[in-house]
Amino acid sequence: MSRFWSPLVKNLVPYVPGEQPKIANLVKLNTNENPYGPSPTVIEAIQAELGESLRLYPDPNGDCLKQAVAEYYSVKPEQVFVGNGSDEVLAHVFHGLFQHNAPLLFPDISYSFYPVYCGLYEIPFEAIPLDEHYQIRLEDYVRPNAGIIFPNPNAPTGCLVGLDSIEALLQRNSDSVVVVDEAYIDFGGETAITLVDRYPNLLVTQTLSKSRSLAGLRVGLAVGHPDLIEALERVKNSFNSYPLDRLALTGAVAAFKDKNYFDHTCGAVIESRTALVAELEALGFYVLPSAANFVFAQHPSYEGSELAAALRERRVIVRHFNKPRIDKFLRITIGTPEQNAMLIQALKDHGLA
Repeated sequence: MSRFWSPLVKNLVPYVPGEQPKIANLVKLNTNENPYGPSPTVIEAIQAELGESLRLYPDPNGDCLKQAVAEYYSVKPEQVFVGNGSDEVLAHVFHGLFQHNAPLLFPDISYSFYPVYCGLYEIPFEAIPLDEHYQIRLEDYVRPNAGIIFPNPNAPTGCLVGLDSIEALLQRNSDSVVVVDEAYIDFGGETAITLVDRYPNLLVTQTLSKSRSLAGLRVGLAVGHPDLIEALERVKNSFNSYPLDRLALTGAVAAFKDKNYFDHTCGAVIESRTALVAELEALGFYVLPSAANFVFAQHPSYEGSELAAALRERRVIVRHFNKPRIDKFLRITIGTPEQNAMLIQALKDHGLA
């Protein structure tokens, strides 16, 4: 701690990202990256963009990407915001939409960046408990608030909330913003973007890191009423007018245009998830119902930390959260069939059968 720090910095508890190990030949199932590479058309588009134009600033508004997103979801470009990964988009959301004289509401077991942003922007919050089955109960959110945010599917549980429940919440909570964080929606859910034209207080955020295999490009977006988008644009243009570089914009546009590849890889992940759940259950695991590209599983005979360490010794990395209520669980990213087989074999080698 330095005497030169601002007072705010002293109390910040930063987000801890999943490990990016430097060791080769690991089965990396800890950060929910897509096991399949980006669309070949994305690679071609990025390669074509390499050249003299890199000396020039990118489009500060990202209009080409906004247009691609608008066409994909049948909305207007002025309803779309784009940023440097969904984490940056969410940061602008917290800064621009949640700073009011009431607490922000989000699940107690959820994306751990939410309380970090609350600390950064000095936003009071209430963490609403999941039910006994680790599900979000949106009826618990009908109380005074400065905004509501939750992932759908939730992270790290993978559990999905139906659109009917989201719409019921919107109908009963019309005086504050409701943000649905859809980082994993493409692996088993229905996007709430279909509701944005009916509910001016709904904002939906997404990322290209998961279902479109572009975690390395850092591209995120939000879709909602133009008034909400304007707030994000004001914050963005007071912070960084050029968040997306030329390669990211080009690659992201190409990703939205190659729907066949997107459908194929999402389908492959879903198929592998179904198979992996069956194999884990055969080994005695309790697995929460997942609509994401990961599963959340615990074994009655083993601690989560023990299993995570044993897998690591066998060169398989998964995510363990040493937190109340979920410390016995492992969050396991869905890999290729070959990677999933190596995971199951490593569990068997540890004594599970």
